[in-house]
Amino acid sequence: MVTFQPSIATRRMAEAAADPRRRVVQDGLVSKILTSVATVVQWLLFSLVFSIIIEWVGMAFWWQDEGLDHSRTMLVKEISYLDNDFRRSVVTSNPAQFAKQFADNSYHYLFEVTRSLDFIRWVSPSPSTNERGLRPTLHKIYTPIAEFVIATMQVTQVFSVRLAILTLAMPIFLLFSLVAVVDGLVQRDLRRWGGGRESSFVYHYAKKAALPLVVLTWVIYLALPFSLHPTFIIVPFATLFALTVAITASTFKKYL
Repeated sequence: MVTFQPSIATRRMAEAAADPRRRVVQDGLVSKILTSVATVVQWLLFSLVFSIIIEWVGMAFWWQDEGLDHSRTMLVKEISYLDNDFRRSVVTSNPAQFAKQFADNSYHYLFEVTRSLDFIRWVSPSPSTNERGLRPTLHKIYTPIAEFVIATMQVTQVFSVRLAILTLAMPIFLLFSLVAVVDGLVQRDLRRWGGGRESSFVYHYAKKAALPLVVLTWVIYLALPFSLHPTFIIVPFATLFALTVAITASTFKKYL
């Protein structure tokens, strides 16, 4: 009977796992921050790509009559929400100007700095009959998708305005969570002195649900294929977020 002897590396790994004196190396603070930032950027890019795809599908099937006017109308409505309802903010003294500047900067860096706008202006005009070279071929390719390219640029501006609106609206999550923490801690003290039962199951699941609710707020609002007042998205999700915070605080263990 043939027996296989474990290698030296395998034996050392087994000894390291069995030895309680060895500590597990954990990620540092900088690593966690970079990971969190990368995750946020990933979700933002996902929302942007998803909103662009929805706009393309809508132009092809759902709002064929509107075409480019659909995304243009969305942009006008999103800016009107700022002008009418976001007159004050903790983040900035002029929310409307902040959002418009944010959208203009996004447009500048994404399309002007990258020379994408110059390429569109170069390839858009119809070539002359005697023109030779690469531009006539690129013009034939670009012409059928011209509206989709312009719609992409307009949807990106809508995305930027919505991103600015969400940034301005984030203090409401903080305000709701502060109220929820106070209420939850009061409920915890009542449970502690009243002999109430402790449920670690509810605590852990409520704790895990808090952050996904914030992420879901951003993803849903940024990817909406139609204009909707941000109040109808932010307030319900902020309420659910506050509810999870209150449950987390109230079900926290009675004795530290």
